Amino acid sequence: MNDKKTKASPPPAQGYDASGHMNPKHAQHLLDMARSDRSDDGGAAFVDANRTNDDLAEELAEAAVATMTSGEDQLGPDLDAEVDEDNGGPFVETSGNTEFAGGTDESNIPEATREPFPKT
Repeated sequence: MNDKKTKASPPPAQGYDASGHMNPKHAQHLLDMARSDRSDDGGAAFVDANRTNDDLAEELAEAAVATMTSGEDQLGPDLDAEVDEDNGGPFVETSGNTEFAGGTDESNIPEATREPFPKT
């Protein structure tokens, strides 16, 4: 005979049956408790609209969607393309009279002495 005493298994936790399955009423009660503090303000979690005024953000988003749907990198060639800014940007030609100030100002008064040209 077996002299060892068999320990009785502990009773299942509240809301669960002996095999560990959750009681549907208990599950619904937990969901109701979790949702009781939640308020729906009508706003989306991350995105409020599907358009933006930021051209870079829209370009990156479109490239991300194209990459995810095609499985190929769509943004790489666009990033390597040459643009005007690579060569100094779109230039606006103006005259020297527009670019350089005439006369004197507070930092360049007529009574100022001219500094000697450095010889070192």
